[in-house]
Amino acid sequence: MRLALLAATALVASPALADPATLYDNVNGVQATADGEIVRFNAMMVDEQGKIVATYRAGDTVPSADLRVDMEGAHVLPGLIDGHGHFLMMGQTMMSLQLFGTDSIASLQQQLADFAAANPGDGWIVGRGWNHEMFSDGRFPTAADLDAVVSDRPVILERVDGHATVVNTMAMQMAGTSDDTPDPVGGAILRDDDGKATGVFVDTAMKPLYALVPAYTGEDYAEAIELAQGIMLEHGLTAMADMGTPDDHWHAMRRAGDEGELKVRVMAYAAGADTLERIAANGPTPWLYDGKLRMAGVKLVTDGALGSRGAWLKAPYADADTTGLQMLTDEQLADSVARAVALGHQVAVHAIGDAANDQLLDAVEATPNASALRFRNEHTQILDPADLPRMAASNVIASMQPVHQTSDWKMAEKRLGMDRLGAAFAWRSLADSGALLAFGSDFPVEHPNPFVGLEVAVTRIDANGEPEGGWLADERVTLGEALAGFTVGAAYAGFAEDALGSLSAGRYADFIVVDRDITTIDPSDISETKVLATYVGGKQVYRAND
Repeated sequence: MRLALLAATALVASPALADPATLYDNVNGVQATADGEIVRFNAMMVDEQGKIVATYRAGDTVPSADLRVDMEGAHVLPGLIDGHGHFLMMGQTMMSLQLFGTDSIASLQQQLADFAAANPGDGWIVGRGWNHEMFSDGRFPTAADLDAVVSDRPVILERVDGHATVVNTMAMQMAGTSDDTPDPVGGAILRDDDGKATGVFVDTAMKPLYALVPAYTGEDYAEAIELAQGIMLEHGLTAMADMGTPDDHWHAMRRAGDEGELKVRVMAYAAGADTLERIAANGPTPWLYDGKLRMAGVKLVTDGALGSRGAWLKAPYADADTTGLQMLTDEQLADSVARAVALGHQVAVHAIGDAANDQLLDAVEATPNASALRFRNEHTQILDPADLPRMAASNVIASMQPVHQTSDWKMAEKRLGMDRLGAAFAWRSLADSGALLAFGSDFPVEHPNPFVGLEVAVTRIDANGEPEGGWLADERVTLGEALAGFTVGAAYAGFAEDALGSLSAGRYADFIVVDRDITTIDPSDISETKVLATYVGGKQVYRAND
């Protein structure tokens, strides 16, 4: 198939629509309904505002239009939506030391040494992506490990999940941290057997350190946005929910929008109630910049992550004498929820452990008219089976990231033991209970490629082909359900179903051209899908090999 897909020809043989429109014809189109049914279409009409007039199936009468684009049988999908990611953070990660896939302390040290040599000076070295679960000895890196490579400038390296960081001694000294510094509420300073701080800081304990890192400049933010949206468009993502948007990220996106540089659609969720009130005290903003940016609600955080043992559990971890970290008291959570709801905002809550999920559901059930508010449960990783039906009962959206399951299944077994995983990453059970699923990747914690997410949603098999047959395979979903999670489900989760998520009348003509029909191939090959072109509002904004 040629990629000169924009070659349009005038149609004069039959009357055109009253308003100027473009017909994308000869399409092998696939999309999903909210119920996970696969729907095929062969053509779509797009108006001059970049919105869908109609899609047409085989046998439908297709009207003529001012322009016709022959898609030559191209495989077309709606633009995919990442239901939970971190927009500028992905761009910033690309601008820093990347430690994803590092398999040992020695490898981390070598990459740090190489980065320091390539970026000389006395400024901070900032990095992200290490995962001690991938190290042969399974231990956290320490300040001593970093000091052995770089001791004359501050270093701060964040764990892959963003819930722990390791710094060198200079950084600790700059922060005024000593062995006697107490753990903050909702955080921990890891210590060795002698009670000495190791250089690892978990969750809220990280804040004083990051407060010392020099702020990004306007040019830095612009570069981060350009990198982030470039990656999204390359992988077929035309929209995303930005979870935990701080003030500076919001203002950077506004500047990009003012300058006409926003190419993707961002549903922003402010980082906490205070940030929300500063940005959008009058309620959710309208769509700005032709549907490119909207402040939709607030993100709250109730616990940490499994990897750093910060996920809040009802019983102690199987591999440590702790139940994790409770970030908010019941009263604090209720207060933040009430503040957001009073302003008319949607509430999204990070909840990974079963205790955190229980707390969230208690808060939802105590909120008047909760069902209409579409509370979002971000991650929903470890549920108590007894709590599972409560999600659908209160219309709480399960905003989940399939790739987390394949990254974390071995760790989850160690952290909890198999007998406590009866409702872990429970996509099938949640769907069967009536809960709506919205899928994403949590980028840059995971790679943003949604086709990886689609594959693991239907296989529960990781990149190494493990485990055979899939982990807790009964929790697989169908391809239609997975595709819905990355389109109509993610749109509904952001109160954006009237604008995004499907190629149907009135929605934006956001669509992608891919190299295969994902409904007819072996599920294990879905992740190999390549995006050939990406369209936002009917305009091509990415083409492979450009």
